[in-house]
Amino acid sequence: MTDFNRHPSSYHHWQLQIDGDIAQLRMNVDSEHPFKEGYELKLNSYDLGVDIELADAIQRLRFEHPEVKVVVVGSAQERAFCAGANIRMLAASTHPFKVNFCKYTNETRLSLEDASEHSGLKAICAINAACAGGGYELALACDEIHLVNDNNSAVSLPEVPLLGVLPGTGGLTRLVDKRKVRRDRADVFCTMAEGMRGKKALGWGLVDAIWPKSQFNDKVDARARELAASLPDKGKKGIELEPINAQRDGDTYTYTHVKVEVDAARRLATVTVTGPTGPQPKTGADYEKAGSAAWALRCFRELDDALLQLRFDHEQVGLIVLQTRGDAAAILQVEKDLVADRGHWLCNEILLQMARTLRRWDLMARSTYALVGEGSCAAGAFFEMTIGCDRVYLLDDENVKMTIGPLSDGLLPMSHGLTRLNNRFLAMPEQAAKLAKEQGSYASADADEQGLCTYLLDPIDWDDDVRIALEERVSLSPDALTGMEASLRFGGAENCDSKIFGRLSAWQNWIFTRPNATGEEGALTRYGAPESAKFDWRRT
Repeated sequence: MTDFNRHPSSYHHWQLQIDGDIAQLRMNVDSEHPFKEGYELKLNSYDLGVDIELADAIQRLRFEHPEVKVVVVGSAQERAFCAGANIRMLAASTHPFKVNFCKYTNETRLSLEDASEHSGLKAICAINAACAGGGYELALACDEIHLVNDNNSAVSLPEVPLLGVLPGTGGLTRLVDKRKVRRDRADVFCTMAEGMRGKKALGWGLVDAIWPKSQFNDKVDARARELAASLPDKGKKGIELEPINAQRDGDTYTYTHVKVEVDAARRLATVTVTGPTGPQPKTGADYEKAGSAAWALRCFRELDDALLQLRFDHEQVGLIVLQTRGDAAAILQVEKDLVADRGHWLCNEILLQMARTLRRWDLMARSTYALVGEGSCAAGAFFEMTIGCDRVYLLDDENVKMTIGPLSDGLLPMSHGLTRLNNRFLAMPEQAAKLAKEQGSYASADADEQGLCTYLLDPIDWDDDVRIALEERVSLSPDALTGMEASLRFGGAENCDSKIFGRLSAWQNWIFTRPNATGEEGALTRYGAPESAKFDWRRT
C-alpha cells in the first residue's frame, strides 16, 4: 500500500518556510531517499516521493496557511535548480508506473495553477541554476519565472534530443498554450539539449525576468512582496490537515466514508462512497472549528487517496464499479451551505478540493461503471461522479432516484472546463441548462427519460445484466479501452489542461513503449552509456 501522507516535519526533499504572506518552498532533494531502491536522485532530480511531498506542500499552503499569498518555488542547491525526473528511475520503471507518474506529476502542477486561479495563491519560480525537463515544467506551472543571468543557468526541455521521449507533464502544451511562445521558436527550444540562458530566454518568452546573480535573491523577494501587496487577504488561521489512512485487509481498503474492494481475479474494483451522517458545519466559521474531519473535506480527500491506490498499486484492475450510499437530503444541504458561504476561504477551498478529486476520477485510465440500484445515493457530488462514468446502470424502481445539486452548474468543472451535464448533452445544451437550473430529483424512469442513464434495468434482470456487463468490459483490450475512453470522455473544445492529459494518454503511452525510447538500444535505456542510441528511422 503506497502511503501518500506527508508532513513538512518529515520531508526529505523540500523545505517549506512561512514568513507572513510569503512562503518559501525550496527543493533540496536528498539523493539517499529515493521512492524505490536502485537509483540516486542527483542534481535535484525527482521521483514519485519528491512529488508526493510537493503535492502535500501545495495542499498545506491552501488549507493550513490561508494567510500566504505568494509562494516562491526555488532550490536550496547551488549547482542545480532541478534536473527533472530521474532518468534511472524512469528507465527501471514499468510502463504503467511511468505513465501514472507523469499523470500524478502533472496533476500536482495543475493544483498549483488551480491555487493561483481560484485561491489567491500566486507562485513565483526562482531559477538559480540549471533547470531542465520536469524542473522547467514545474516553472511553467508558476505564474512568473525568474532566472539568474549568468553563464551556467539555463532552462531546457531536452527530452527529445536526449531521451527520445517527450516532456511528460505538459511542457510542450504549456509552452505554446499558456506562455504563447511562437511555435517555430518552441520547435528550436525543444530540440536544444543545452536549452537557453539569460537574454535569449527572456526575449523568447521562456522566462519573465532575468537578474544578475548578486541581485537575484533581493529582486525575487521584492517582486514577491509587491505581488503579495496587490492581493486581497483571505484568512489568518488555517486548519490542520490530518493524515488519510485506510485500514487494509487483503485487497479491501476501508476509510471513514470510502471503501474499496479489489477483486483481482476479475480485474475490477468496487468503490463505495458514503454521504454525511449527523450534524454538519453550516458556515465557514463552523468548518474552521470542525477542521479536516468535516465530511465534505474528509470524504473527498479519502476518495482522492483511494484513486491513487488503485492507480499505483493495482495496475491490472481495468474496471471501477461505483456505488453511492447515504441520505441525498444531507448531501444537498452540505452543498447548499458551502455555496452560501463560498466567500469564506475554507468553504471555497473545500469546493475546490471536491472539484480536483472529481477531475482525478474523470482521468482514471480505467473503465468506470456506475451502479445505481437499491440503497444508492446518486445525489449532488455523487451524482457528478455517477454521470462522469463511462456507463450508468439504473434500476427501474420508483424508490431509486438521481438528484442534481447546486454544484452541477459549474462549481465542479471537468478538466476541459465543461460541466458534466454540458459534456453529456453536447447536442442539447438547453437540456443541460434546464437540468442544472431545476436541480430536480428524478425517479428511475424519469431519470432515464431525461437521459441520465445508459441502461434502465428491470429488477428481475438486474443481477444477470450487471454481471454480463462487467464480464464483457474486462474481457476487452486494456490498451484499446484506454484510448477509447480518453477520446470519448472529454467532448467539445479542448483547453490547455485537457490537451495535456489527452496527449499524455496517447503520446506517452505510445512513445514509452517504442524501441527508439525504451528498447535495448533506445535513447532512454542508453542514457549515460558510452554507446549512442540506435533508432528505427521510419515515421509512423
